[in-house]
Parts: sequence; C-alpha cells; structure tokens
Amino acid sequence: MQRLFSTFAEGWPGAGLLLQRTLVSGIVLYVGGTHLIEMPRVALSIPYLIAAVAGIFLLVGLLTPLAGITIAIVEAWIYLAWPGNSLIAVVVATMGITVAMIGPGMWSIDARLYGRKHLEAPRD
Repeated sequence: MQRLFSTFAEGWPGAGLLLQRTLVSGIVLYVGGTHLIEMPRVALSIPYLIAAVAGIFLLVGLLTPLAGITIAIVEAWIYLAWPGNSLIAVVVATMGITVAMIGPGMWSIDARLYGRKHLEAPRD
C-alpha cells in the first residue's frame, strides 16, 4: 500500500492534506446527507450513499486513494445523471482526484498502517 503514496507529508503540507480531506469529506457528507433526507426514493439515493461512505473513509484517511477515486467517479455520475446540478459536483470530483493522487498525509489511518517504520537494532 505504501507504494500508492509518494510520501506521508508532515508539517504544513500534512496539515494542508488534512484540511483538504476534511473539506472534501464535509461537502460530500453534507450534500449526501441532505439528499438522503429529502429524497425518499432509494434508486436516486444510491450515488449519494456511496459518496457519503467514501467521504467517511476519506475523513479518517483510510484507503485514501480508493475513497478519492470513488468520490470522483460518483460526483461525475451525479453531474452527468442530473443536469440541473450545479458545478459543485465537478469541483468535488476534481478535489477527490487530487486527494487520491497526493495521498493521505501524516494524520491519517493510512499513515499509521502503511507509513514508514523505524527499525532499531537490538541492543546487547
């Protein structure tokens, strides 16, 4: 899994990735949640439900590339399937792709599970 990420950014870049993950997740969860509450039809809610689940994964930084790509695909699906939607779906899809390409950053579950490990030589 580590090969999917160039680095697990620390410091300001890591904080920026955390902010970007939080922003994308917040938008996806808010839009998906309001849509699921307002639309009782299950068939129309499937893409929003998928995006909301991927948003939770992205928020905690678990399987970040998969979550980012899923959000991008679902947001493109939403934009193309319902032409009355605003361009926010395109913006969120683009941000999902960028998060998938850059990686989760240091403050994520991915970094804890797949980050670089420091090995110490045994002491005699």
